[in-house]
Amino acid sequence: MTAEERRNLRAFQDYVIKILDPTYILSYMSPWFKDDEVQYIRAEKNNKGTMEAASLFLKFLLELEEEGWFRGFLDALAHAGYSGLYEAIESWDFQTIERLEEYRSLLKRLQPEFKTTVNPKDILPEVSKCLISQECEEIMQVCSNKGLMAGAEKMVECFLRSDKENWPKTLKLALDKEESKFSELWTVDKGAKNIDVKVLEDDEMETSDIQIFYKEESECQNLSQNSCPSSEVSHIYTPVKPRNYQLELALPAKEGKNTIICAPTGCGKTFVSLLICEHHLKKFPQGQKGKVVFFAVQLPVYEQQKSVFSNYFERLGYKVAGVSGATSENVSVKQIVENNDIIILTPQILVNSLKNGTIPSLSVFTLMIFDECHNTGKHHPYNMIMFNYLDQKLGGSSDPLPQVIGLTASVGIGDAKSTAEAVEYICRLCASLDTSVIATVKDNLEELEGVVYKPQKFFRKVESRTTDGFKCIISQLMRETESLAKSIFDEIGTITLEGISQIRNREFGTQKYEQWIVTVQKACTVFQLPDKDEESRICKALFLYTSHLRKYNDALIINEHARMKDALDYLKDFFTNVRAAGFDEIEQDLTRRFEEKLQKLESVSMDPSNENPKLKDLCFILQEEYHLNPESRTILFVKTRALVDALKKWIEENSELSFLKPGILTGRGKTNQNTGMTLPAQKCALDAFRTNGDKKILIATSVADEGIDIAECNLVILYEYVGNVIKMIQTRGRGRARGSKCFLLTSNAVVIEKEKINIYKEKMMNDSISMLQTWNEAVFKEKVLQIQIQEKVIRDSQGKVEPVPDKENKKLLCRKCKAFACYTVDIRVVEECHYTVVGDAFRKCFVSKLHPKPKSFGYFEKRAKIFCARPNCSHDWGIHVKYKIFEIPVIKIESFVVEDIATGAQKLYAKWKDFHFEKIPFDAKEMPK
Repeated sequence: MTAEERRNLRAFQDYVIKILDPTYILSYMSPWFKDDEVQYIRAEKNNKGTMEAASLFLKFLLELEEEGWFRGFLDALAHAGYSGLYEAIESWDFQTIERLEEYRSLLKRLQPEFKTTVNPKDILPEVSKCLISQECEEIMQVCSNKGLMAGAEKMVECFLRSDKENWPKTLKLALDKEESKFSELWTVDKGAKNIDVKVLEDDEMETSDIQIFYKEESECQNLSQNSCPSSEVSHIYTPVKPRNYQLELALPAKEGKNTIICAPTGCGKTFVSLLICEHHLKKFPQGQKGKVVFFAVQLPVYEQQKSVFSNYFERLGYKVAGVSGATSENVSVKQIVENNDIIILTPQILVNSLKNGTIPSLSVFTLMIFDECHNTGKHHPYNMIMFNYLDQKLGGSSDPLPQVIGLTASVGIGDAKSTAEAVEYICRLCASLDTSVIATVKDNLEELEGVVYKPQKFFRKVESRTTDGFKCIISQLMRETESLAKSIFDEIGTITLEGISQIRNREFGTQKYEQWIVTVQKACTVFQLPDKDEESRICKALFLYTSHLRKYNDALIINEHARMKDALDYLKDFFTNVRAAGFDEIEQDLTRRFEEKLQKLESVSMDPSNENPKLKDLCFILQEEYHLNPESRTILFVKTRALVDALKKWIEENSELSFLKPGILTGRGKTNQNTGMTLPAQKCALDAFRTNGDKKILIATSVADEGIDIAECNLVILYEYVGNVIKMIQTRGRGRARGSKCFLLTSNAVVIEKEKINIYKEKMMNDSISMLQTWNEAVFKEKVLQIQIQEKVIRDSQGKVEPVPDKENKKLLCRKCKAFACYTVDIRVVEECHYTVVGDAFRKCFVSKLHPKPKSFGYFEKRAKIFCARPNCSHDWGIHVKYKIFEIPVIKIESFVVEDIATGAQKLYAKWKDFHFEKIPFDAKEMPK
């Protein structure tokens, strides 16, 4: 080892200490380390922690004089799996590892929420490649010995030391695959840099563009909208004769018109789309070919429709393939589109492909089918695709555009208060989808009503408890926890987080309160203080307090709609897990407060006088209906997954109802205490409900309300469950047996009123559609065109608004040590996208080192890397290049903190385009002769 290498290892030792667990490589270092030193390092880890052990390891390492120890150290890193650290030390380039620092900081502050919402066992198979194999074993061991929360804490600790540059993205994909709530807080940087900058700035691996669309109303859509159950779909397709009403729905589309097909859930809209698709592909003359794309927003729908289309069309000689977020990493979207006749996509795949040029234009398709097309609005991927379509249409392009078909059970009417407003709303949806025909069943209504029965609807106002000792005690605990959270803000005076001022105006035990918690947690992810240790302490405390408030809020919702016993069991399970995990001072204090009230909570939950009157009413309805018809099949809709579990236990433990043998159907999202259902488990639950005569009731969350093909059932019960008009129509569509009934049970008169408004809105929607169907098609087309032109003007004007540059001079400080670097007035823009600093003063602020990967690009020759000159900092600031005849530094904004000279306020920027200061072009005249 050279003296320079020893110096470099000392200079970069902070990085090594943060990442390395020396106990994983000690066995490889035995030729150089004495036995007592090995034992000393292991003891240091056990007594003081991994970083202290790494620090001691480096001390011994740097004192070694024997030959070959440095190469031995590098080999040990490679053998143990520290590939990122190995590469960084071998090239003395820690830029990749440094870029992970912001993700480490974010995960550190999110750790309290991570451990209460993420099941480490579920995501470990997906993220194991970003961890050391020994770490994976330790995580599983902790889960088995101490519980899931402790395992989640161990996983966070391992991620904080990970040297793999793709771990933030891998974690995001794993969370998204499991539909974890935590995914909403774990944000991965979006967008790609300008290619010129990318080449110059060390060919860094950018995190690929991840855009997740969150849908509030339903967690999963239909497993099959065809009239046959999904379990019966086989690889041998048996042709089905279309019904007359299905042919009626398909007719305008077969004539080549852009059409929205609006028909009830369960009538076979997927089969209608198959008919349209087959007619479309067969109409092309010899030598020409059609190309169809079918969009499904949710993964279960995508998988089912891909299967349905393959079974139907492959027998006819057509090629069918699909791409979803789960498979896009492993396939070429361009090749899938080029080589197949029908492509099933989740819409974000096409949005990304159009954006990055993989798919040059929508003109490659001849037909686009949008499932659940009522979603086409705002920033939904459907709308992003149609923006591209409309820009092509209104921009005068001569390239042909594909035909557009939309499928929905309800177009909705938004906030319309009158038929005129409803007509306008529907026209805007038609404009978004470029359709001027809405196809509904009119001529074959009797046949449709023989297939899809509209259940009779009943409203029942049920009573809540007159006194609620459980709620009083839990509310007091929540007030104490809120007070503790508020005291954190009092410590920092005028600095507040968004939404915290409304802390007193939230009603405990509501979805609104949960939304407030999410708002505060999101604000915590970007909260900053000059003192980073203080910032970390404050954010961790707030995450702990809000995580506990969320559990109390969940318990109040269970208590309101089920038994006190179930609510208390929920909390006891939570605190058992808390005690088994890290259990820091705040958690100890919160647990002590809960345990002080536990005896009282046990007492009130066991008191028979505290039985929930809502459950009595629910029991009465079920007994009455099964007395009238012992063969009844019931779906019971509830708001939360915790309620599903609570009501299942209540039915099973109730001697008058246990004969129902309840099944459950919930979404795929997972938390530590509520494990979601996988897609196979959902299908299994549906199959059991269809085929097992003993299972007479299915308890479901919103997973079942929109488009799942459930066997004919004659009783739907909405238990404190109400949504918008679209949701109502979809849910009611579950009750498809003749003579079916739909009950809404609620203690809230406002809920009944809201549902009555939804019924009125449904009538208004149907009247508006009927009115639009009387319009002359040319008039309708003109109306749609005018809306499209207006919307494009607004869209274009919003896209062209240039921010006003801030002309005030500001300071750039090293992001790591806060040393002064330069003023913004000294920054110059080179070739429109690179940033340098003029003047001799800046040259004294950095040190340079020969670049490990020198490269030429255009007028630039990359020669060296530059680092903060302050001792013990060495923060990566960018590179040194030869530009034409000039030697200049090129700096990265993400390496600095921007400080306002007047106020002292500091701000971080991820990209130069986000920093709106006065940007002065580079001028050769300013350079020294």
